[in-house]
Amino acid sequence: MNDTQSPPESAPNKPTVLLSGGLGSLAISLRTVIARAIEIPVADWKAIYERDPSARNWLEVLFCYPGWQALCCHRVAHWLHNLNIPFLPRFLSHLSRLVTGIEIHPGAKIGKGVFIDHGMGVVIGETAAIGDNVIIYQGVTLGGTGKETGKRHPTVGSNVMIGAGAKLLGNIQIGDCVRVGASSVVLRDVPSHCTVVGVPGRVTHNLAGAEKSLGNGSLPDPEASVIRNLFERIKNLEQQVDDLQAQLSHPSLLGIEERSLNSLIASDLAIEEFLHGAGI
Repeated sequence: MNDTQSPPESAPNKPTVLLSGGLGSLAISLRTVIARAIEIPVADWKAIYERDPSARNWLEVLFCYPGWQALCCHRVAHWLHNLNIPFLPRFLSHLSRLVTGIEIHPGAKIGKGVFIDHGMGVVIGETAAIGDNVIIYQGVTLGGTGKETGKRHPTVGSNVMIGAGAKLLGNIQIGDCVRVGASSVVLRDVPSHCTVVGVPGRVTHNLAGAEKSLGNGSLPDPEASVIRNLFERIKNLEQQVDDLQAQLSHPSLLGIEERSLNSLIASDLAIEEFLHGAGI
C-alpha cells in the first residue's frame, strides 16, 4: 500500500516581510528627516534676504552672518540633545558662542524662518521656545528669573519682532505678531497682535490685522501717553474749579464743561496700566 505523504507546507516568510516593512519605514523616516534638515536652514536663509537689505550674495550670508551660523550650529546641537548625548551638544553650543557671540542652549526649540540680526550678546535659555518667522536683534535675552526648575524661559509665538537689548524673563507667553520694543523688560504675558515697550514692559498698542508690520519706527510711548492724560486731567480740574468759583460769585453763570465718559475711561485705564506695570 503506497501512502503518499504530501510535502510539508513551507512556513510563510514573515521575517522577510517584517524586514522589508521596517526598511521601508526607515527609508521614509530618513527622507522626512533629511527634507526637514534642508527645509529649515533654507527658510532661515530666505528670511535674511527678505528682511536685510544689506544681504547681497550667498557667499556674504554664509560667512558673514553670525545669526545664521549660530542657528545652523544650534540645529545640530538640538538634534544631539534630543538623542540624550552628553557633553557634545553643550560643547558645540559653546564653540558657536565663541565664534558668533550668540549663546543658544541646545534644549531651546526654535522654529523656521528665524532671523537673528547682528546677534552679539543674544542669550536663549534651555526651555525657551520660539515660533516661525521671528526677528531677534542684538542683546536680546530669553532667560529665567531664578533657580526654579521645569519650564522657566519664555515661549515666543510666530511673526514676532524682539528689539535690541530686550529682556524676556520667566515662563511667560508672547503671542503671535507681537512687537517688543528695544531695551524693554517683559515680565508678564503679552497677547497676540500687541506692542510692548518700557521697563517693565507694558502692552500699549493693538496691532490686530497688522501681522506683517514688524518695524521699529512706530512704537508708541506709554509714559508720554500717561503724562498727557494726567496733564489733561489737571487742566480739566482747574477749569472746573474756576467755573465753580465763577458760579458761586454769579449763580446765573453755569459754564462747567464735562468731559465725555469714554475719554475718562480711556484715561483711567492708561493710568492704571502704567501704575500697575511700574509696581506702584
